[in-house]
Amino acid sequence: MLDNITIVLINPSHPGNIGAAARAMKTMGLSRLRLVQPADYPCAEATARASGADDILARAEVCANLEEAVADCVLVAGTSARSRTLPWPLLEAREAAGRLAAEADAGGRVALLFGRERTGLTNDELARCHFHVTISSNPYYSSLNLAAAVQILAYELRLAAGAGPVRSSAPEAPEGAPVTQAEMEGFYGHLERVLVATGFFDPQNPKRLLPRLRRLYARARPDRVELNILRGMLKAMEKHLQFRRPPEPGD
Repeated sequence: MLDNITIVLINPSHPGNIGAAARAMKTMGLSRLRLVQPADYPCAEATARASGADDILARAEVCANLEEAVADCVLVAGTSARSRTLPWPLLEAREAAGRLAAEADAGGRVALLFGRERTGLTNDELARCHFHVTISSNPYYSSLNLAAAVQILAYELRLAAGAGPVRSSAPEAPEGAPVTQAEMEGFYGHLERVLVATGFFDPQNPKRLLPRLRRLYARARPDRVELNILRGMLKAMEKHLQFRRPPEPGD
C-alpha cells in the first residue's frame, strides 16, 4: 500500500533537504519520490544527507511541473502552514494520513505535496489539491524544516498503514473507478472553454470563479462515470453554441 503513496517536493532549493527527505521516507517504508524543478539535483550533498537512502534518490523522478508530477494520482493533498483567503478543506496530519492511506490501500495512487523551503506552496498549487494538510505546532514558532515535515507525515502514513481500516469523518472515496489528476485537468480546461463561450466567465475579470469551481469538484470527487457525464454535458453545450453561432463575415 505504501508503494501507492508519492511524496512530491516542489522547487526544493537545498539539495541537502532532498537527501534528508529521502532518508525520512525510507525509515517509514515510503519509496516514491518526485521532484518538481529542483534547484540543484543530482548533487553529492543530497546523496550524503540521504545516509543510505540512495535507492530512493536513484528512483526519484524529476518533473517539469506539478501537472506532470500528479497526473496519475487520484487523490492529492498539499501541506499548508497558514490559512488562505479562499478556505479549502483542511485536515490535521493524522486524519490526512488516514485518508491518503485508505485511498492507497484501495489501489489508487495518491500524492502528498511539499512546497518551497521559504514560501511553501502557492495558492495555484494548493488549488490543485483535494484537501490541505497542517501539522499542529507551537503557534508562536511554527517553522518546520522541509525534511522534518516529511518525516512527521511519513510517520503518520506508516501508522495509518498498519492500523487496519481507517475511519474518518471526511467524505468517502468515489464508488466507481477513480479519476486521475490529468483527467480532472482536462475537465477543468474544457469547463473553462465552455464558460467563456457562454459568456458566463470573463477572463478579463475572473475574480475567484475558477478556484471556487476547482474546490467544488475536488470536494465532490466525481468518479469516471460521473466525469464522463460532465464532459458529455459540456460537449452538448459546445454543439448547441456552434449551432446557434451567427455566421461570420465570409461564411
